Amino acid sequence: MEDTAKYRVHADLVADGIVERSDVVGAVFGQTEGLLGDELDIHALQDSSKLGRLDVDVETEGGQSFGHITLASNLDRVETSVLGAALEAIERVGPCRATVEVSRIEDCRAAKRREVTERAKELLATSFDEGAIDSDDILTEVRESIRVADVTEFAGLPAGPNVESSDAVVVVEGRADVVTLLKYGVKNAIAVEGTSVPDAVADLTRERRATAFLDGDRGGALILEELRQVGDIDYVASPPEGESVEDLSRAAVHTALREKRPAGASDPATSADADAADAADDTDTASDTDASDAPDATSAASDADAADDASPTPTGVAATDGSAVPSPTPADDPGSGPSADATPDSDTDPAPAPGPTSTAEAAEAARDTGRCHCYAPGFDRVADVEAADAFETLRETDPVPVLAVRDGPVTQRLLDVAAQRGIEALVGTERADVVKEPVGVALHTFDDLT
Repeated sequence: MEDTAKYRVHADLVADGIVERSDVVGAVFGQTEGLLGDELDIHALQDSSKLGRLDVDVETEGGQSFGHITLASNLDRVETSVLGAALEAIERVGPCRATVEVSRIEDCRAAKRREVTERAKELLATSFDEGAIDSDDILTEVRESIRVADVTEFAGLPAGPNVESSDAVVVVEGRADVVTLLKYGVKNAIAVEGTSVPDAVADLTRERRATAFLDGDRGGALILEELRQVGDIDYVASPPEGESVEDLSRAAVHTALREKRPAGASDPATSADADAADAADDTDTASDTDASDAPDATSAASDADAADDASPTPTGVAATDGSAVPSPTPADDPGSGPSADATPDSDTDPAPAPGPTSTAEAAEAARDTGRCHCYAPGFDRVADVEAADAFETLRETDPVPVLAVRDGPVTQRLLDVAAQRGIEALVGTERADVVKEPVGVALHTFDDLT
């Protein structure tokens, strides 16, 4: 019934005392019986499959009970609205005074219409036969198929054909990245195939001039950190923000390689000349390169000559591994800062702020902070991250929190991952794009709690 319902009524309950789920269910059936006549009796409508199961979620806090009531309906809009209004007639739950307020009536078919629309867009984009292509497209496709066929193996890892002989290598994440670089003439790339760097790649980076060309996500950051620990990376190239190496165009690949920076530097502008020279080395202009590749290769070679003539003398002290270590600045000199003997006045140290003792206090603690706070039982905070990182945090935090408060909207993705992990409650500034609320997760907004 819940999967085929046309509407879903959502109502919030507040009771001045401790009540249980069975008390709420009894109040709904008991206090609406006979109120709307036999035709709109909840029992009779459920027997005829016009109403679905009555879902109730209740939690207690500070001597009060807060609940959420959900009722699926296959009635029309008018009858469903009347039933929703009947729920607000409930005045007592068990021995306690109570109020019920319908927060919204969800049109379940709207979500299905969105799914149909999105699927129709996919079918329109992918399911029709491609139109005619011109001769240039045919030639380009044939040339690229030759380059893709050149994917070889080095120590069992996907690699370009020139990794064995080239004095420079480009380290990428997976086979798809090697294929992309081959399409654009870069034939000295090798893939690590995972977040654990193989010994063969680590040895190769110590023997050759190595450039790490990895995605800008968390996986790429982990690979780069391990490469720095087990290998010897000379340069780091990055794709444009939000893009993966395998999705880049020819121009974007060559731009990223030309603008690569020394592995120990944070400002790519300090090594622009050297970057252009090494990008020319990394890009193999083989005989199968078409005429459109020639300007790129000529430009890269010119940049390389200019870089050799104007290569700046590095400043700093040579480290044992051959890399340049910047000389300490006055801010780094221990003698230039405050006296080491100076100690802060303990009388001025602020006392630590007490943690929240209720869901409402937890919401206030996160309001206007741009953060997401996760709590274990007893309101012990187990995570404090940026609101944008809420999904990853809910998916990975251990131990699993029972409450998550986000200074931002609660989305369907957050609700789904909370249900999967057994998180009991989510609190946010608003509901955003929520089409289905899991029964096991209580959803509140800041305004609900205040």
